[in-house]
Amino acid sequence: MGNNSYDEYLAREALTLARNGAIAPEIRVPDAPITLSTASVYPEKVPAAFEIAALLGYDGVEIMVSLDASSQDLTVLRRLADYHEMPITSIHAPCLLITQRVWGREPWGKLVRSKEVAEQLGASVVVVHPPFRWQREYAREFETGLARMQEETDILFAVENMFPVKARGNEVGMYAPGWSPVDQDFPYCTLDLSHTAVSGSDPLDMAARLGERLRHVHMADGVGIQNRDEHLVPGRGGQPCAEMLERLAVDGYRGQIVLEVNTRKATGRAERVEDLAEALAFTRLNLAAANPVWEVSPAGEVSPRSGA
Repeated sequence: MGNNSYDEYLAREALTLARNGAIAPEIRVPDAPITLSTASVYPEKVPAAFEIAALLGYDGVEIMVSLDASSQDLTVLRRLADYHEMPITSIHAPCLLITQRVWGREPWGKLVRSKEVAEQLGASVVVVHPPFRWQREYAREFETGLARMQEETDILFAVENMFPVKARGNEVGMYAPGWSPVDQDFPYCTLDLSHTAVSGSDPLDMAARLGERLRHVHMADGVGIQNRDEHLVPGRGGQPCAEMLERLAVDGYRGQIVLEVNTRKATGRAERVEDLAEALAFTRLNLAAANPVWEVSPAGEVSPRSGA
């Protein structure tokens, strides 16, 4: 659903409810762009993410730099963005275990390359994971080094919350200085709601504590099974996704909201598109539900909130 048709739909819903005496005909939708991570179409590749994002009316694409060669190729990415008229709004640096050799093995070099690609493609954010504990020198200099790099560019380096890994009931230290950026002195941060499910964290509390440092949100869901980073479609797990979106709207959030969901179990393109359409509808409707008299079900149904 394109932005214009979506706005018309909301206007019709508001008018219908207003005529029934349920609400005043006013809807607040923040200016936060809602974009699609290329990770959301795996095992399909980056071109599929642009096709689906354009089809469904997403506001842009986040590039997860991965083993997929097209995610690393500046020329290919620029052509995809131009052809589909779909801006690249953020770059996820290759910080995963499986991407340790992508763009070299030197971690600072990866961040420099991510920043350069972001600048050339017009993206405004580079998503960064905390260092692994065995990257001792990188971890020791991470906070000061990142602050120094931040002073040299308008690109925002947004450090993402991760989660503790447990083995036989004991926590295994994977990240240094830690998996949560809340208590670290990073200028900007990314909040991932699938990761909060794994860590057992309260994302609403984390968002409040991050305050103005929260500039990027990975919207997903999770049940909270130990060590399982599920990235469910929002509304299908146990995270307060709807409440988070309403809170962001009330607080006037102007960062990016990225749908980073797992569709690898989809039987094909049609089911994948349905999942990503549901994720987009859930996100937009709950952002529009900041007015306390609105209520949006996980199925995307809009109705007056009980007692309003």
